[in-house]
Amino acid sequence: MIRKHITVSGLVQGVFYRDTCRTEARAHGVSGWVRNRPDGTVEAVFEGPAEAVDHMIRWAHHGPARAAVQSVDAHDEPPQGLTDFEVRPTSSAP
Repeated sequence: MIRKHITVSGLVQGVFYRDTCRTEARAHGVSGWVRNRPDGTVEAVFEGPAEAVDHMIRWAHHGPARAAVQSVDAHDEPPQGLTDFEVRPTSSAP
């Protein structure tokens, strides 16, 4: 079990990035969350088996069809035992 916290920049808001991310994560048994940030980026946490989380990191580099991802920053965090994947409200901090 691993956990990655990512920030995705580019054209990633208004292109169904969050909803598609949730669908993709659930299909691969990854728990966590995704949300928009006020600075135009998308922030997400992926938690699950290493292979599944690695798949989500690769997916994040292109996202859904209408996205134009410029970069993905990822860092490790200790797993917290999450059991579902959710779309969270937009964060209030950039």
